[in-house]
Amino acid sequence: MAQVAFLDNLLREYLVFRGFSSTLKALDLEQRTERDQHFRAERILEQFTYAVQTYDLHGLRSLWLHLDNNLFTKLDHTYAVAVKKLENSLLKYYLVTAYSNHKSEKISEFFNKMAGELQQQSEWKDWFYFPFCKNAEESPSFALYFTKQWQDTSLLSLRNFLTTVYQCLPQPSFVRAEQEAAHMQRLSEDNVGLRSRLLQAQQELQQQAQQQPVSGSSHNLSGDANTRRRSVYRHQQSLNDILPFDISPPGHIVDDFCIIASEANSVGQASDAQARGLKLLIRNIGSGSSPVLGRKDQAASSVGDKSTKRRSGSVGRSWI
Repeated sequence: MAQVAFLDNLLREYLVFRGFSSTLKALDLEQRTERDQHFRAERILEQFTYAVQTYDLHGLRSLWLHLDNNLFTKLDHTYAVAVKKLENSLLKYYLVTAYSNHKSEKISEFFNKMAGELQQQSEWKDWFYFPFCKNAEESPSFALYFTKQWQDTSLLSLRNFLTTVYQCLPQPSFVRAEQEAAHMQRLSEDNVGLRSRLLQAQQELQQQAQQQPVSGSSHNLSGDANTRRRSVYRHQQSLNDILPFDISPPGHIVDDFCIIASEANSVGQASDAQARGLKLLIRNIGSGSSPVLGRKDQAASSVGDKSTKRRSGSVGRSWI
């Protein structure tokens, strides 16, 4: 809003400089009566209503063409159908108002001027009969347009549409002059900075290109020196210079195969001993001198002696 007020002052100074006193008075009057920018749609609707009530077809068409060229053409193409429907509703409202007030000459003037444009539209096919229709308010084709509900709804739709268009309308270039100037200044500063960076990058690339051959030759020389040093060092080194690792030998050197042979001898000796024991046992059993049976006989004889001794002892005790 501050930019709009600043530009209004500039416009007023320009009108004073050019001597447009009538335009300056009209500007001052509209600025005083303007309460808010949202009332622009309401004022335009009042102008449409005034043109219809005064049967000013030229003023009605001029105002609509002005809005169509400056506002409606900037909308998306999907709104073209809605714009055309509102225009036809406004023209039908003009005809109905003229018919209600018995202005047949205004109806004839309307069709004389608009016939070439309307005859290409199928929506207006029945309306060419309208000037010759008697009691058009009772005709099924035109009765709807004479109702107050349809007229109020059409005007309200037009007002809402204009309000939406004005709210979504971008600011004109005249209002955005200061913003555009600041934006161009920022772009020029950015351009200068980018040019300086590009120049600096080009200078660095040139310096690197000049230093690259010198560094490459020095690198080759250092590489040759290193290879020479490695070859001389390899020729000077011999077997006498190599020291063995300091590893202590094991305490007992034992062959694994010797261990396996000793284990086999011990196993064979054990098997021979078992075989001899079995042969001896079989021999004793066959000869009757088994150690086990002998032990049993000795145990039986010892038991018999003890029993005789006990009997003799028991008899003596009883006798005594």
